[in-house]
Amino acid sequence: MREHRYSFDIPHSAARIWALFQDYERWTDYAPMVKRVDVLWPGDEHHNGRLRRVIYEMPFGREGSALELVTDVEPERGYTYTMISKDAGNDQTGKIRLEPIGPNRTRFHFEERYDLTKAPWKWFEGPIYAFINKKNEESMRRAGEWLSAHPEYRSDLVEHDAPAQKHAET
Repeated sequence: MREHRYSFDIPHSAARIWALFQDYERWTDYAPMVKRVDVLWPGDEHHNGRLRRVIYEMPFGREGSALELVTDVEPERGYTYTMISKDAGNDQTGKIRLEPIGPNRTRFHFEERYDLTKAPWKWFEGPIYAFINKKNEESMRRAGEWLSAHPEYRSDLVEHDAPAQKHAET
């Protein structure tokens, strides 16, 4: 069993980041490894129970596909996903969490657990997941960069500082 975790700060509101993450047509704009995302089942109004297929690029020009079940959704805060394997016991899990730390500042947390059990893949688990982890982290950093380069995207979700309080004169 391997685990990959990382966190970093993004200079945007959690609501705006969340909106981008739910906009699957835009994933290819900031996640070059992703070729497309197909929503197979929408889930409830918060996307709990959403079933999606992510088609992505693999090393050596290969293409991969992940069938992901989204659960434990907290809108604008995070979700858990399970990459469902065709082989029992080979499912992988991940979690994304958005932690607001100030106006238009969010700490992004990511974790993923995986355990390849079938040969020949288990022999190459380290290099395969080193590639995937690197690309995932690059993509999440690029999501923040994409938002910075596109201030018009969901500008309604930009947080504004509260106006300064005027002190009563005595």
